[in-house]
Amino acid sequence: MSAEQVAALLTPAETAGLGAAAVQALQRAHARLVRVDALPDKPEDTPLAATRALWCRAAGQPMSAVAALLAPLPALDDAGLAAFDNLVEQRVSGVPLAHLVERQRFMGLELLAGPQALIPRQETELLGEAAAVLLAEAAAQRGEALAIDVCTGCGNLALALAARVPQARVHAADLSAEAVALARRNTELLGVGDRVALHEGDLLAPFDTPAFIAKVDVLTCNPPYISSARLSAMAAEIAVHEPALAFDGGPLGIRILQRLLREAPRFLRPGGWLAFEVGAGQGSGVLRRLGADAHYSELRSVSDAHGEVRAVLARRSA
Repeated sequence: MSAEQVAALLTPAETAGLGAAAVQALQRAHARLVRVDALPDKPEDTPLAATRALWCRAAGQPMSAVAALLAPLPALDDAGLAAFDNLVEQRVSGVPLAHLVERQRFMGLELLAGPQALIPRQETELLGEAAAVLLAEAAAQRGEALAIDVCTGCGNLALALAARVPQARVHAADLSAEAVALARRNTELLGVGDRVALHEGDLLAPFDTPAFIAKVDVLTCNPPYISSARLSAMAAEIAVHEPALAFDGGPLGIRILQRLLREAPRFLRPGGWLAFEVGAGQGSGVLRRLGADAHYSELRSVSDAHGEVRAVLARRSA
């Protein structure tokens, strides 16, 4: 590794303070991680970020790939170096970085991550940012607001909404008991248990009570939207290590989405918003369907950097 490459991997203070053996271990690890195929939906998992995040994890300081780029590298003893080598080996074998470091950054929040739920993606931040604006507008109008997030996974969307809109009460649900348990740990980690309530159940079933019907300001969802036939073609890092329940959208990839569109109107207050993520290529069809639905009076979409619609927002008719 050239001096320029070392400088990109380590700060001068780290190079001087960690010692020759540690620098060499980091160089070897980085050289191996460069050869790991990068997934387009996890752009934060660069070889540099992975090297630093795994090092911090071996030192007992778990943090996301994003955080690891900003944190100084701690010293490792012989046991720590062995743990680091083991973590690198697992990453090279295809274990997701977020699972190894047990953290993932989402909308500025450091969240616990694991195989119990989908690893939050940056593309979902498009939905989260748009939904947060709508929820803040509702809270500004009435001094409070009510949000529901279904298919919540590790709770990333629900927790981001609670963090952005302190006046809001947020309820989140998932069919998976393991995902709900992880979301509960994240709620405790962030200290927002007084404003975020978690429920286990199928889509909107946990909210079929007078407390929610026609009272919700913003209803969010990142549903499974991959067709069942495509699951076998997904990268092994995803197909083997992340829960199929979070991806499998049925034969056409829209089974859960169809239910959401059908069931959501009775929960939204007049003027309330349904906000959800769609897969690449699904946006135009979903917008056409909603345009013919009298339950909604206004439609918006959010596109990614490539111009692909990745989030749809629909306002309940008054």
